Amino acid sequence: MSSNLNLGAGYSQSLRQEQNPYPEQNPYLEQNPLMVSLSNHDSPFSSSFNQHRMSGAVNAGNLAYASAPSTPALTGDAVGDSISLYIHVPFCQTKCPYCDFNTYQGIESLMPPYLEALAVELTTWGRLLERPEVGTVFFGGGTPSYLPDGAIGDILAASGTAFRLRPGAEVTIEANPGDLDADKAGRWLDQGVNRLSLGVQSLDNGLLALLGRRHNADQAIAAFRTVGKAGFANVNLDLMYGLPHQTLAQWKDTLQRLAALSPAHISLYCLTLEEGTPLHRWVEQGKLPQPDPDLAADMYHYARELLAAGGYHHYEISNWSRPGLASRHNLAYWQNRPYLGVGPGAHSCLGGYRFWDLDSPRAYVAAVKEWADTAPQPPAPLTAAGLEKVGPVGGYESISPDLAAAETMFLGLRLLDGLDLAQASARLGIDLAAKYQPQIEELLALELLERQGQVIRLSQAAYLIANQVFTRFLD
Repeated sequence: MSSNLNLGAGYSQSLRQEQNPYPEQNPYLEQNPLMVSLSNHDSPFSSSFNQHRMSGAVNAGNLAYASAPSTPALTGDAVGDSISLYIHVPFCQTKCPYCDFNTYQGIESLMPPYLEALAVELTTWGRLLERPEVGTVFFGGGTPSYLPDGAIGDILAASGTAFRLRPGAEVTIEANPGDLDADKAGRWLDQGVNRLSLGVQSLDNGLLALLGRRHNADQAIAAFRTVGKAGFANVNLDLMYGLPHQTLAQWKDTLQRLAALSPAHISLYCLTLEEGTPLHRWVEQGKLPQPDPDLAADMYHYARELLAAGGYHHYEISNWSRPGLASRHNLAYWQNRPYLGVGPGAHSCLGGYRFWDLDSPRAYVAAVKEWADTAPQPPAPLTAAGLEKVGPVGGYESISPDLAAAETMFLGLRLLDGLDLAQASARLGIDLAAKYQPQIEELLALELLERQGQVIRLSQAAYLIANQVFTRFLD
């Protein structure tokens, strides 16, 4: 959704057989399968570089590069202290007109086989990885809160059997405000969920209608209060800005009302018009105005001022939190750490490879069953040939040490407290300060970076033009 950096392999396929959520659009379901649910905190490498939109998620990087192996082992020892687990839920009751994520409406009949396949994939990966410790779990989509009662608990039970969930692990569910009530929130808490991310998007009913959301402003506020009374203390609220017809006055009103709720975490994303979506088409046809980038910049600056005055820590370009309540799952991505993604279209980054599951829920279900029937055994080093035998995997790319270094630089610089070059270098086994000395010196001279000892960080002047910094490390 936002206009920040993205990378991705050029992989594409056309296995989707599900109902087209926009029947009048013919190629919509045949888009690049790398375009998966960034707002759902999956991989940041989920479309081409120029199409990136960041919804609070960036890719966790490679695995075990401290020794820079050419074919790192894919075992519990190799994944280090812990991994993060992303669970993709591809179902939506309605698909929003701005969304190009790997989500579908009208395929509820696939929920039971999807849930069965997901449990099998979790179990199989747990055996292959020799039950590594999991530090964070994130349910994204799609709309995880749209799953039937009991599904989240069943998935968490399967995850807890397949992996070793770290005590106090952060477990997040993305939820639509209209799907929530006190009973559901209470059940989630009892099942181990301890963080919610609510897709509020706006507190202006006209803009919510434009975005195709199923809730209104009053319902969004009521949902936040309901989950708080149920016991959720760690709740993120997502908002979008830079929308067609959105005024600065509307934005100020929404942000002031949201800040008055005092949530633990706030994510703000600038709209990117994604080709192939209805919203993009409406703008191209002149039915809606082009978003105004200057107005969007004013909205961002206002948000920074208001939230700073409210005691929020602006810890990442698009994210603010109360002290100690930054998203641990997303921090793992920004710190370029290993993660496993399960479910249709989900991305993983392990063993020096980035790989992703088939997009099509129907094809995914069939592939998982076939894969499990082969009774795969734990691999030694992970190789391209080995990945090709992992049934649900739809594509992969090898991460070279040079690419791992570049990703560590630009992902780490999204964190506004900065990137500790000494720590990152020790983890990668590459002297980043020496490798990127010319780029760092140039960016310091341009006052786009600041440096304090071994820590480099974006200057405030660079927040809205961060791509100009990030691209320096990709040359």
